[in-house]
Parts: sequence; structure tokens; C-alpha cells
Amino acid sequence: MRHNSKVRMNRLFGGDRCLDVAIDHGVCNEPTFLNGLEDIQAVVKALVSAGPDAIQMNYGQADLLQHVPGKDKPALVMRIDMGNPYNRIRHRDMWAVLQNEAEPLVGAIEMDAACVVVNLFMLPDEPDLFRQCVENISRVRADCDKYGMPLMIEPLVMQPVEKGGYMVDGDADKIVTLTRLAREMGADIVKADPTTNAEDFHKVVEAARCPVLVRGGGKEDLRAVFDKSAALMRQGAMGMVYGRNIYQHANPSAVVRGLMAIVHEDASSEQAFALYQQG
Repeated sequence: MRHNSKVRMNRLFGGDRCLDVAIDHGVCNEPTFLNGLEDIQAVVKALVSAGPDAIQMNYGQADLLQHVPGKDKPALVMRIDMGNPYNRIRHRDMWAVLQNEAEPLVGAIEMDAACVVVNLFMLPDEPDLFRQCVENISRVRADCDKYGMPLMIEPLVMQPVEKGGYMVDGDADKIVTLTRLAREMGADIVKADPTTNAEDFHKVVEAARCPVLVRGGGKEDLRAVFDKSAALMRQGAMGMVYGRNIYQHANPSAVVRGLMAIVHEDASSEQAFALYQQG
């Protein structure tokens, strides 16, 4: 790892592991993603109190975290791109763009982010979308080196849904291949989808050769979330980047408590759920 990137990485990883709570869903332009995020100020306040390692946000909301006084608050992970693959309808033109093409890192530096994150979409029959993502990453990588900013790449293999839109493709071979590509492009951190069979996830970790954080995706039953999280940590994951599986639950702070135990204390699913039930 580049020496200057490690300086910021130290703020992100507590004991080499990280729970990053993603609330950057507003740029997806998908109304169902906003359930639970309507009062973003209250969400950020609750998450700061819950104390995950990081909160993932966009530039326009990052002040809510970074204006909190004192040093004892989660690190900021800033998303610096946006696209339309998350919408429930399938668009005629699929796209992914940097939020500030001229100076993509300026907002992250201004808001003292510990890391930036960019998508790498792989959708069937959408080579132009893939090319756009590669161009975005290529553009950002040089600036990350220049300013000592760790780059999290989010390789997303997706498949069409019969009723429209796209969903995660958990095929291990596809995820491994795209993860390897992300690392080849210079990822400092990979945010990867879980493989359909959690026991295959070690292959993703081996392909990355850098810290791998597991993406959460759509909201699931909490016991299933804890079960999967514990299994993926055993496969070598260094933590999670969960959004809807935290902020769309009735008690997000309690979910954070359970997940932090899994990530940092190797807690079992049962132990994590017991912590959650304490409220």
C-alpha cells in the first residue's frame, strides 16, 4: 500500500476491520431506498451515537457528520459517483458518472474523508456502462495517488429482474473476476457482493489482495443478516458496508451493536442477535 494512503486508512479500520454504514442512497434516485432516510439529520445523529467505524455519505450531506464537534465520531467514506442501475425500471441508456468530473476528489478532501468509493458495474449487454465505470476509476486513481486518498472500488455483477431493473448476481466466478479487475485497477479496498454460497467468499478475498468489505444489498431478515455476516467474516472479509440492512430496521443502533461485535469481536450470529435484543 502507498504510504500516504495508509494515513487515512488508519482512521477507517479499527484493528484492521471496519463496519461502514452506507446512507449514500439519495443519488440512486430510487424512492424505495429513502425509506428510513427521510430525516437524514436524525439518522446521522443516531449513527454517530451508535459508533460504527465509518459512515458512507455523499458530499451534499457530509456536513451533518463532519460538523459534529470532537474527534470521537465515525470516519467519513464519500461516494463520488452516481448511476441509474438501481432503479426499478430498466433504462434505455445506462450510465455512471463522477459527481464532479473536473475535480472528483475536491469534495472529499474538503470534508476530510478517510476514503472515496466508486462503482464498477457489470451488467449483461451493457458494455458502455462498464466502459464508463472504467473511465471513472482511471480518472480518480491518479488523484487518489496524488492526494493520499484510499480508493474503495465497488465491483457489482448484476442480472436483470423479470419485472424490470437489476439485482445482484451472486455467481462466485463472476464476482471473483470483477474483484480481480478492481484490484488490477488499483483498489485499496474492495466492496464486494457476497457469493451465493458464503463458503466461496474466500476466493473473492484471495483475488482482491487488499481489504474486502461485504456489501449488504437489499433489506433481509435480521437473523439471516447476522448469520451471513458471521460466515463471511470467517471466510476472510475485513468487515461490512451495510445500508438498508441497518437504516431500514426499527432500531438501527442496535443492529450496529450486533454487527460491530461480529466484525471486531468475532461474535457468533447468536451472540450478535442477543446484543441486538438488548435494544
